[in-house]
Amino acid sequence: MAAVEELVILAGIWAAVSAWTVHFSATKPELAISNLVVGIALATLGLCMSMAPERSQDLNFVVLLLGVWLIVSPWVVSRDAGTGAILSNVITGACVCLFALTAGGLLMSKRRTT
Repeated sequence: MAAVEELVILAGIWAAVSAWTVHFSATKPELAISNLVVGIALATLGLCMSMAPERSQDLNFVVLLLGVWLIVSPWVVSRDAGTGAILSNVITGACVCLFALTAGGLLMSKRRTT
C-alpha cells in the first residue's frame, strides 16, 4: 500500500508543475492555479497517508474527488483549454482515481483479514 501512496505524491507533484511543463500557464493561468492547488493538496494527502496509514483511511475518498476534479477542470475552469492541458489533466486525474480506488480496495481487504 505504501507504493500507492507514493504514487499519489508523485501525481500531486506532476499536477502542481504540469502547467509550466506542458506550457499552458501563460495562456490558461486559472487552470494553472487550479492544478497547483490540487497538486499540492494531493502531495500533502499522499504524504499524510504514508506517514499515518491507520489514521488516514478516509482520505482515499478525498483523493478520488481530487482526481475527478483534475479530469473535469479543463472544461470547468477554462472553457477552451488546449490539447496538452486536457491530456495532462485527464491522464493525471485518471491515474489519481485509479490510485485512490486501489488504496481503498487494499484497505478493505486489510480490514477483512484482521
